[in-house]
Amino acid sequence: MRNPVSILSVIIFLLCNSMANSDILEESSILQCLSNHSVTSPPISSVTYFPTNPSYTSILQSYIRNLRFTSATTAKPLFIVVPSHDSHIQASIICCKIHGLEMRIRSGGHDYDGLSYVSAAPFMILDMFNLRSIIVDMEDESAWVESGATLGELFYRIAEKSKNHGFPAGVCPTVGVGGHFSGGGYGNMMRKHGLSTDNIVDAKLVDANGRILDRESMGEDLFWAIRGGGGASFGVILSWKIKVVSVPEIVTVFRIEKTLEQGATDIVHKWQYIADKIDENLFIRVVLLPVTKKHLQSIKAKFIALFLGNAEKLISLMNGTFPELGLSPENCVEMSWIESVLFWSNYPKGTSLEVLLNRHPQPEKYLKKKSDYVQEPISKKDLEGIWKKMIELRRPALTLNPYGGKMSEISESETPFPHRAGNIYKIQYSVTWKEDGAEASDRSLDQITRIYDYMTPYVSKYPRSSYLNYRDVDIGINEIGNASYSEAKVWASKYFKGNFDRLVQVKSMVDPGNFFRYEQSIPSLTSWKSTMAE
Repeated sequence: MRNPVSILSVIIFLLCNSMANSDILEESSILQCLSNHSVTSPPISSVTYFPTNPSYTSILQSYIRNLRFTSATTAKPLFIVVPSHDSHIQASIICCKIHGLEMRIRSGGHDYDGLSYVSAAPFMILDMFNLRSIIVDMEDESAWVESGATLGELFYRIAEKSKNHGFPAGVCPTVGVGGHFSGGGYGNMMRKHGLSTDNIVDAKLVDANGRILDRESMGEDLFWAIRGGGGASFGVILSWKIKVVSVPEIVTVFRIEKTLEQGATDIVHKWQYIADKIDENLFIRVVLLPVTKKHLQSIKAKFIALFLGNAEKLISLMNGTFPELGLSPENCVEMSWIESVLFWSNYPKGTSLEVLLNRHPQPEKYLKKKSDYVQEPISKKDLEGIWKKMIELRRPALTLNPYGGKMSEISESETPFPHRAGNIYKIQYSVTWKEDGAEASDRSLDQITRIYDYMTPYVSKYPRSSYLNYRDVDIGINEIGNASYSEAKVWASKYFKGNFDRLVQVKSMVDPGNFFRYEQSIPSLTSWKSTMAE
């Protein structure tokens, strides 16, 4: 009589062997497809990584900025392509279509909810970090920037050419240009110069048919859509042409902290009335944190500023409009604009500018972010209620970023980014943690959800708006497959308001088959109607 355990072992062995052979065949088939549709030099095989490749895990994890998406249970791509040639991107699109795969496009990996490198459907990652060329032309006051470049690299290359030029973009140097620009791109010069996307004059992308298009050949509708509507819904952005902006040789920064015991409530309350109306050369951010000192629970308000001018002018301005903060000459530090980039990244004065070329922030954290817009000042009484809730929850931080200035001069429909006039400031809610495991994650996610829910009476309504680049799947997602207009509008109206309809029209025109899709991609009406008909 045969041993049933031995028979079972043989069956398991055969199944595993069959699956392994199947994986090898699929890998071979995909690699052959990629090679057939790309140039022979450089070969796409040299930049394609399957799980069998020893470098697969390090490539995958190198641009994951949120440790929530590094667990063993997180969905992994079937393969990763790190293109070094345009044809590698074209081949990836063609072969994803042939093999029925979704594509995730990653430039810097700062997508807060991991949508650029995680999917519930079978997928691959197109990782753009090899494409990071930056060509600055000071005669034209412009630059071509490939999508894999970081903001730090861009700032550094501009500063190499000129001490009197900069670019309005985010304050985190390791953020990738590709996603940052296509989602809007705000920073501490937006009150003077608008968003990154307001200063883009051309772009090159690969569309769903594998064509390489520039502004002229793609047309103004598609060019409009990718400047704030999220490029990954429409194609793979290869590069952007930007207009650099003038900055003075000397700028001034300050950082002042106040606790509740030092009058933070009154100062934050007054800040709401001047932050969006003060001189457009001045940007004052407020970071609110629950703190404990000598068993006393309180709130700390950190006021961080950039002024495009010297300290003397700044102090005169502050004395006339915001004396409550008590700014003194000792608080002010004059420096070049590029040095202010380091200040805002919390590097000590004197740090070498070379640090801007470091593409990998350390250490990474578990995190969750959300956003809101405030259109009416919050009363002192209600601020005190918010402090009480923050102290109760202990963890979440709130960052308040002022609007006004140039932001109020640009129409809501000029680009897909609609949050212009009428907004005093934007709130970023943030919770970070270091502990691994479901318990720590659930607790932290609950904390940020509770503060977000508590803030409902004080923020924008109909819709309650959110910022696209602070991706938040809590506000809604498309189900796997082809999303309907009504399904997508639930979350998209928060990001785009009235611009959503035009984005859908553009999507339906340039990607009717809905190849470029993910949990919060713009839907194609053509694709959805076709699915319904089936």
